[in-house]
Amino acid sequence: MKVAIIGANGQLGSDLVGVFKEEAIPLTHRDLDVTEPESVGILKDLMPDVVINTAAYVRVDDAEVEVEKAFQVNAIGALNVAQVCNDINAVNIYISTDYVFDGTKGAPYGEEDVPSPINVYGLSKYAGEVFTRNFSLCGAPPHDPASPVRALKKTLPKKYYVIRSSGLYGKAGARGKGGNFVEFMIQKARSGEELKVVDDQFMSPTYTMDVAVMLKKFLEVKPEFGIYHIVNEGYCNWYDFTTEIFNILGWDAKIQITPIKSSELKRLARRPIFSALWNKKLDELGLRMRNWKEALKEYLMEEKMGR
Repeated sequence: MKVAIIGANGQLGSDLVGVFKEEAIPLTHRDLDVTEPESVGILKDLMPDVVINTAAYVRVDDAEVEVEKAFQVNAIGALNVAQVCNDINAVNIYISTDYVFDGTKGAPYGEEDVPSPINVYGLSKYAGEVFTRNFSLCGAPPHDPASPVRALKKTLPKKYYVIRSSGLYGKAGARGKGGNFVEFMIQKARSGEELKVVDDQFMSPTYTMDVAVMLKKFLEVKPEFGIYHIVNEGYCNWYDFTTEIFNILGWDAKIQITPIKSSELKRLARRPIFSALWNKKLDELGLRMRNWKEALKEYLMEEKMGR
């Protein structure tokens, strides 16, 4: 099985390359720009069996201003990938986010819950989900804008997976964010800065290596096409997550962390108050993700050895 990984040097992409090893076809932004149909066409030469699209515009606040750019990458990019996947009959995997939900449910979201984004980033990712879902068709004829195949498409089975995750952190960091939350908190603590962290936003913190390992198992199982959530089990708010980081490191006695409310940050984009995800469909397949605390401990111990 050949697996093309778009965004191969990113936070999740780099772990996917490491997990799929010789099966992986790593593609960085230099190799493939999802916003350019001609660039995405390189997949026709590579002919992968699976395409995992991790490319994303992830700067949540900047997206409120750079709306077109966010949609170009997260939505139009997903459309471009879907159309080429049709041409080469490849399985299309789009990586999405908990931010497609508004956070008002008050409990972890399952795959059947209806998205309702409250910021541009979440809306652009949801648009990417829709393009992936509606344009990833098994056995579709080559994409030709001049030849409508609407009637035919209604009869074709879908060939896609939308994978939603939450609170991602990994060794490579998120390139668009200049690192990940865990390392950002550690750096601030080392420099003696005051740590103020929101305690009224809940999510499912997730180690990218665990997502990568699960995706490999997932493709070996070959479940029914559709939407799946892949997050570490459990959830917490960002304050509790930060506290656990320093508990694991053994720094808790000397680090002062102050809980604050999200309204105090005055950020451009609204965030969902409770966007934790439930791996309902994974559980039904007998595939289990470990608890977020266990995953965080492994990440910190591995990073500590590398520091």
